[in-house]
Amino acid sequence: MSASDPAAVRRRVEQLAAEGIDVVRVTYPDLIGTERARDLLLEHLPDACEHGLAFCRAVYHTSPQGDTVPVPGGLDAGLPDICVTPDLDTLRPLPWEPGVATCLGDVTDPATGRPAPESPRELLRAVLDRCAAVGLHPVVGPELEYYLCDSGPDGTGWRRYSDAAGVIYTAGLRADPDNHLLRTLRSLRDTGIGVSGGNHEYDGAQFEINLTHSDAVSAADRAFAFKAAVKELARAEGRLATFMAKPFNDAGGSGFHLHLSCTDDRGGNTFADRAGPYGLSATARHAVAGVLAHAPALAALANPTVNSYKRFGPDTLAPWLIDWGLDNRSAMVRIPPERDAATRFEVRLGDASANPYLLIAGTVAAALLGVAAGEEPPAPLEGYGYDARRAPLLPATLSDALDALEADTALGELLGKDFTASYLAYKRDEIARFRRHVTDWEFTEYAYHL
Repeated sequence: MSASDPAAVRRRVEQLAAEGIDVVRVTYPDLIGTERARDLLLEHLPDACEHGLAFCRAVYHTSPQGDTVPVPGGLDAGLPDICVTPDLDTLRPLPWEPGVATCLGDVTDPATGRPAPESPRELLRAVLDRCAAVGLHPVVGPELEYYLCDSGPDGTGWRRYSDAAGVIYTAGLRADPDNHLLRTLRSLRDTGIGVSGGNHEYDGAQFEINLTHSDAVSAADRAFAFKAAVKELARAEGRLATFMAKPFNDAGGSGFHLHLSCTDDRGGNTFADRAGPYGLSATARHAVAGVLAHAPALAALANPTVNSYKRFGPDTLAPWLIDWGLDNRSAMVRIPPERDAATRFEVRLGDASANPYLLIAGTVAAALLGVAAGEEPPAPLEGYGYDARRAPLLPATLSDALDALEADTALGELLGKDFTASYLAYKRDEIARFRRHVTDWEFTEYAYHL
């Protein structure tokens, strides 16, 4: 539904009012995938659709601690506006907030009328336009993990909601004594964002919920909405849900895996070819080769925090090496066993802290570059991985990954030079702030003895 059609907008407002909705929350993702929003009284929705909502562009340059990072186009330009226009096709109710519906917003630069260069949603659309130009239409299925935390015994700090061990792939009260997962699944179902199921994951208080597959923009929209909803639902319980890559020293990390395939203009799966090597088409093999070739730069988007690189390592079931395998979960890229219409590959590089739009855009861009290059991947991994003699290592730090992104001009140009420059500046500020910060580990290690 076009927000530029006043009559259609008025009809939608009347429909929402009849459903008991009196507030619309217009949201959009910032650079790190955090939800930014404004609650709009329903009667003002037509005006917002016609003129947009003004926000300061520096929202894209604001750190999690509230600092404004000096990214070009923000502070140096006098903190100009961006314009956010409601996308009414994404309207859906919030079951846990009676009378409230939410929708995404499209972000433009009011000075040019063009998409804002830092807008993750617009960036993904631009990459998909490049795919469509060569007859490829990515289909994505996201898988996300998170930890649930209770407040500490004195009401401060956070601890794991449940420390039960050995509960991977379980459901019910044994792993989830307060039925958090059931409540969350039902609430997510009622929002219409397309969840299929969930279970307890490997470590105590860690959960995974799967989303159905769809076109890439819808998949990113739904993954973004999923993360925001899970965090809101946990807050409603007085708890904290975190998608931090590795929040605890004594537990594993949380992943954000993507299942990726492509259809052609007629809807056929371009990755399927029973007669091809490994049952994969040339397009699929070239796409895998592209993801492997650009993996060091892709890590900057897939593993976007200082903390992300503490999730990696041998025997973690998180990628450590740049490799691929046939139904092998120790590889960075796994080819599930299904073929024909279900042929796809699973990129296991991303962690849960990744911005869904940037992770999907970067992965699709790397695959597209691989298809254009037409190169074959190396032989697939056999057996259990994590042998550094068999494949190149992924970047070991965020700084290394950002250097790789800056050096990967092909990927950077496909993502957009303005976006890449802004992202690099923003993330390098994060590294600089971390290096100046005195950690608990340092105090524990040194204070008493030195």
